[in-house]
Amino acid sequence: MGQTLAEKLIARAAGKDSVKPGETVTAQVDLAMMHDSSGPRRFEPILERLGAKVWDPDKIVLVSDHWVPAVDAQSAQILDQTRRWAFANDVKAFYDMVGICHVVLPQGGHLKPGMFVVGGDSHSTTGGAFGCYMFGVGSTDMAGVLVTGETWIRVPESIRIEWKGKLGPGVCAKDINLALCKALGLGGAEYRTVEYTGELIDDLTMEERMTLSNMAAELGAQAGLIAPDQTTASYIRDAGGDPGEIDPWQSDADAEYFASHTFDGSALEPLVAAPHSPANTAPASSYEGIKIDQAYIGACTGAKLADLRMAAEVLEGRQVASRSRLLVAPASRQDMMAAQDDGTLSKLMAAGAVMMPTGCGACAGFGGGVLHENEVCISSTSRNFQGRMGAQSSKVYLGSPYSVAAAAVAGEIRDPREFLNGS
Repeated sequence: MGQTLAEKLIARAAGKDSVKPGETVTAQVDLAMMHDSSGPRRFEPILERLGAKVWDPDKIVLVSDHWVPAVDAQSAQILDQTRRWAFANDVKAFYDMVGICHVVLPQGGHLKPGMFVVGGDSHSTTGGAFGCYMFGVGSTDMAGVLVTGETWIRVPESIRIEWKGKLGPGVCAKDINLALCKALGLGGAEYRTVEYTGELIDDLTMEERMTLSNMAAELGAQAGLIAPDQTTASYIRDAGGDPGEIDPWQSDADAEYFASHTFDGSALEPLVAAPHSPANTAPASSYEGIKIDQAYIGACTGAKLADLRMAAEVLEGRQVASRSRLLVAPASRQDMMAAQDDGTLSKLMAAGAVMMPTGCGACAGFGGGVLHENEVCISSTSRNFQGRMGAQSSKVYLGSPYSVAAAAVAGEIRDPREFLNGS
């Protein structure tokens, strides 16, 4: 019997020829990533009690993205601790206020096919877009990794999700994710690995693949994998990294899956998820007339360069509705600078968008952009759980950057294809 991509990646990390679902192995960690919220403030006390030192500072990437910029004494203290720990432990790959960890990590050239990576965040599944086995761990497990350079893993079953066809105008990877949340349900892939495949996936850019793998977390998956190809290799080279070998990191034709699903992307339309779950998904047109107070383009799923360009495509030549506000928090400094160079930022700002600092911001309920009681927001973020972006009575709808921008212009949720030329 052949091996799935997940099984091959775990077997390599465990130093074995093969592994099978249900087997528990010890795996060598190639890279450990954490951010200011999940980082030193969580595991430093554990390491101090143990009197332990970091196993290899060159295999650590630390990013400050949740509490940036500091808005009060608490956030300033967290950032100060993060910076002091990074310098004290000689962590050279410390990215301080330059973007969201899941975007900064690949932009820094740190990922390549075949790697086994742990991250201190649930959306660490993003790394799977690069043919890495990357998943999120808690503070105690991360402390163990930092000391030993290894961790345990129970080999998960794999779910194969094939997407055929081509996406139409105003439809993107975010809509694919919302469709899967609806079809499979939150937790529908719990402690399994999702492997995305098919001609539609092959045609996606790396930024769109990152969005797809990112929200594997909403399905409950431990990892969201896409087999590497020349698109992957080109991105890694452009980021200053070495893609290494690609051919070994493909599932075998006779690999066994827990389940297989096939979807037609040509039939997909712009989708929106209603409060308070990404699984409450329906066509954007079905929510028309719902007034919004705030439109938010941000987070690792919705503010990369490609996302900003989607929003600009809708906003160009238009204005944000007078009773609504549009906040834009680019996912990284690199994306923000590229958007400035190609004119995307000018289009957003000319439409009335308010530019926010790069970072997680309102997505995680930190800093600017949080919601007051009973306010309604449409957001390009990954989650709309009750109270996540502010007051418990606030309501958050999820959509693609196209859909968020369309709502900002109309002052209510609308099908973004109405605002796209040629749609």
